[in-house]
Amino acid sequence: MGRKVKQIKNYTTEQVKALIESDENYRTGVKLYAILQLTRGYSSRALEGFFLTSFKQICNWADRFDAEGVKGLHIKQGRGRRARLTVEQRDQLKMVLSKSPKEFGYSSANWSGWMISEYIKKTYQVQYKQSAVYQLMRKIGFSFSQWDKTSE
Repeated sequence: MGRKVKQIKNYTTEQVKALIESDENYRTGVKLYAILQLTRGYSSRALEGFFLTSFKQICNWADRFDAEGVKGLHIKQGRGRRARLTVEQRDQLKMVLSKSPKEFGYSSANWSGWMISEYIKKTYQVQYKQSAVYQLMRKIGFSFSQWDKTSE
């Protein structure tokens, strides 16, 4: 029988991960800690499970650290996929979703992922899959219970 593992009671894994991802300094610290482990002799392949990323990403962090120091570990602007809706469009959508779908010609009292996708397509000429709509809604500050009680 092994030792009992210390359990965290007040936070889930997802909540802790969200905390790390929410602050640039935390993210940089995680990358710097991975590099510290490389300097101690651990391989990038051995570290990938611990840091929940690929060994190649850890190698990229190390290369950028070698070239630029800690500054190379910061997230650079312009990286990643571009948002399909502008900030203004997302703000407009947030205002729309705070109202009843009936005001926009839908027969339901609650917004569903399908209706939101259709509204975005009709209004902004942008196609969203239903799963991407859910991610977008979380991003603009809506929880599932606030805007979708009827689907799924």
